[in-house]
Amino acid sequence: MKLFSRLIFIFLFLFSASSLKAQTPLSQIDFFWGQGCPHCVKEEIFLDDLQKQYPELVINRYEIHDPANNQLLKEAGQRLNADTSGIPFTVVADQYFVGFLSDDTTGQKIKQALGLVSDTPTDALNLPLLGTINIKNFSLPFLTFIIALLDGFNPCAMWTLMFLISLLLGLKDRRRMWILGIAFIASSAFVYFLFLTAWLKLFLFIGFITWVKILIALVALASGSYYLRDYFTNKDATCKVTGGQKKQKIFTRLKAITQKEQFIFALIGIILLAFVVNLVELVCSAGLPAIYTQILALADLPSWQYYLYLLFYIFIFMLDDLIIFFIAMTTLKAVGLNSKYSRLSHLIGGILMLIIGFLLIFKPEFLMFGK
Repeated sequence: MKLFSRLIFIFLFLFSASSLKAQTPLSQIDFFWGQGCPHCVKEEIFLDDLQKQYPELVINRYEIHDPANNQLLKEAGQRLNADTSGIPFTVVADQYFVGFLSDDTTGQKIKQALGLVSDTPTDALNLPLLGTINIKNFSLPFLTFIIALLDGFNPCAMWTLMFLISLLLGLKDRRRMWILGIAFIASSAFVYFLFLTAWLKLFLFIGFITWVKILIALVALASGSYYLRDYFTNKDATCKVTGGQKKQKIFTRLKAITQKEQFIFALIGIILLAFVVNLVELVCSAGLPAIYTQILALADLPSWQYYLYLLFYIFIFMLDDLIIFFIAMTTLKAVGLNSKYSRLSHLIGGILMLIIGFLLIFKPEFLMFGK
């Protein structure tokens, strides 16, 4: 556990650190915008004011509905290895910015890239090996950890694994037990990763549109209210999406699959069933992933970091499943989480989602980590 804690600590700090590149004042901005884009208008006003303050500043403006300008945008995206589906898209040397929230957030980052203001955070710590750490930006990895942990205590995501463990413990072949169990967990993790990736790509494609953030904020408020209501009314922390008949059908299939004589058919059956079960259970757990990926899409990150955050989310999400499975396979005794932990996760998750919902509406800049 000590080693795990240290790994988590290092991850949280490494992906919170601000860029420490030395910068010299620059004098050129490439600004890609589109007709009818409200955020483009906000940035255009910001750039006009900036040019008044610094007359030597050159601002190249490209309206992307012009084929030539659209081609320039694509070339810029290829050069920077950036997703150019969202506008406004602003380039300063080897840095780029997608969207524009306000002068104090995205505008400040553009000024930093130009070398007009210092990018050294005032709330920074100098740590051995890790360098300068921005405490403010520490929130994104920490938020990832908390939301994924709460999501992992979902009762709908646990009962199938408990059924499977009870069946595996009845098998005599220990190797078969381990392989089938790990295959089920790995397949479940893969389905959830695809689900998170789909949400993230949707929000990155849509871009920084106000009504989208408002919609997600309403989802967060509704989900938070539901979680709190469920905490007070659902004392047993049971899953309401999969009723008794559905559970019995899945249990029967699991029993038939695990007892197949030919191992390859049992393995394929477990993988396919993991896909089906987790797709059904996504109905029960769609709120937290949608809210989290919207927050992640608001961050100004390289593409590879988006997916590394998703993998980190999946690891934390599956952590309770992994612990329960390994304990059961090692001790040959079925173990489970007390329902009070699931209820507590609903209480904490409900409060957290309400906070996020209000922030998305009234103070979205607080959730734009790294901007």
